[in-house]
Amino acid sequence: MTSVTLRLDIASAEAEIFSGQAEMVFATGELGELGIAPGHAPLITSLKAGNVRAILPNQQEEVFYVSSGMLEIQPFVVTVLADTVLRAGDIDEAAAVAAKERAEKLLEDKTSEIDLAKATAELAEAVAQIRTIRRLKKHGK
Repeated sequence: MTSVTLRLDIASAEAEIFSGQAEMVFATGELGELGIAPGHAPLITSLKAGNVRAILPNQQEEVFYVSSGMLEIQPFVVTVLADTVLRAGDIDEAAAVAAKERAEKLLEDKTSEIDLAKATAELAEAVAQIRTIRRLKKHGK
C-alpha cells in the first residue's frame, strides 16, 4: 500500500529551496503551530520566524528555518514563500547566538535610541534560528 503524500514547495526571494513529496508538514503560522496532512482544507496564513518541518515518505525529517513569509495550503499542495529560508544544517549557531545576545542587550539598554520593534524582531529571529538548530541536533542530524 502506498502512502498518500502532498507536494511541498519552499522558496525564498532568491531561490527554490525544496520541492518534493511529504507525508506531513509542520509550520509556525501567525496564530500558532500548524500540522498539515494530505487533504487539508485550503488556507492562507502568514508565517512567523520559526521552522518548517517535513516528514518525507521515507520517514526522514527535513527541517528549514523561515524568517517570515506566507503559507498557502491546498488539499495536496503546500507552498511556503518566505523572506529568508535556510536548511537547518546551514544555520550558523554561533552567529545566531551572537545576534540574540546583541538584540537582548539593545532591549536592556534603555538609554540608547533604538527601534524597539526592530530589536524585538531580531531577537525573535535569532531565537527561532537557535531553536531550529537545537531541534536538528536533538534528532541527531
